[in-house]
Amino acid sequence: MKFNVSSKIFHSCASAVGKVINPKSPMTILTNFLISVDENDMLTISGSDIENSISARIPVTNVEGEGSVCVDAKRLVDLLKEIPDQGIEVTLEDGKAFINYSNGSCEFTYIDGAEYPEPKQEDDEGQPVAFQLPAERLRKGIDYTLFAAATEDYRPIMMGVLFDVKEDRVAYAATDTRKLVKYEDRNCNPGVQVARVIPPKPCSIVRNIFSGSEDVRIVMTAKSATFENDDYSFNCRLLQGNFPDYNRVIPKNNSLLLTVDRQSLLSSVRRVGLCVSQDFGLEKFLITPDRVEIKSQDPNLLTQAHESLPCSFSGQRLVIGFSSVLLAEILNVLPTDDITVALADPGRPGLFQPGKDEEGTELVMLLMPMACGEF
Repeated sequence: MKFNVSSKIFHSCASAVGKVINPKSPMTILTNFLISVDENDMLTISGSDIENSISARIPVTNVEGEGSVCVDAKRLVDLLKEIPDQGIEVTLEDGKAFINYSNGSCEFTYIDGAEYPEPKQEDDEGQPVAFQLPAERLRKGIDYTLFAAATEDYRPIMMGVLFDVKEDRVAYAATDTRKLVKYEDRNCNPGVQVARVIPPKPCSIVRNIFSGSEDVRIVMTAKSATFENDDYSFNCRLLQGNFPDYNRVIPKNNSLLLTVDRQSLLSSVRRVGLCVSQDFGLEKFLITPDRVEIKSQDPNLLTQAHESLPCSFSGQRLVIGFSSVLLAEILNVLPTDDITVALADPGRPGLFQPGKDEEGTELVMLLMPMACGEF
């Protein structure tokens, strides 16, 4: 089997497919790409970790023969990365892969493609639900929510992002019980209703391989989801269980509004947070009509810090505590220069929102407070 292909395109697609591969997989064959060429002069690169699988399609030229082989994924990606953008010739014969480029060549072994395991087929219940979303809208939904997903498996259903699809909108939600994010996007019309929870690794892969304004075709069943465009096809298993009612958790009557510069607050939170434990260390906030003061103290480390910055606050005085680490995460993801924080009292969560939402969207980030006493 022989074909010619652009080294840059080959590397781009191989890198994308490689994101699904587990380099420490107990099944050694799964550290390989499955590479095949069909009668339509189309090269397909596939990778899998059993639960998730990706295929990339690339047109090739000067094709001789057909078939499939397994090639070490890391070695191929590393090699293609170092080859300047040019046409290369790939020859696969007698267990050896030869890659010839303008000023050299490389040779390594391959395995027969017949040894690559078939993706496991799930017995899904009910009819699949199909819809389309613009890739840029899909990516934003994941960008704003994935960081809030739980990382501990005491409630596995919360270790992913909920795609709550309605006929005229999509809501993305994630929570770890300490923070919660909801991003509602009305700039799309899926035309169907379905709610599924996508695990974190598939979310990261979708965010990385689908971009631009091209639509992504999505098919969701009870146990799996497939994301596809003209170049890539990605299939993943879903998390099973009942996701918390995120709308019910978000308070409706936080009437005290704090407006502050996001970057200034983020910088202060990070600096003051250096003087407390990084395991969700407490920062105290004293908020008055025109200033917010931030203080941290750790008697065990004999450290303390204090900063203040201008703000606009509709209340008279409020003392509240937040985790420095979790607050910094939220401030880092919010997209606008100015942000609004809706508060009620020291025991109720704060709602962090952009100063102005993008048209047709609503982004809300909830953070639970920490007991802090007096300032």
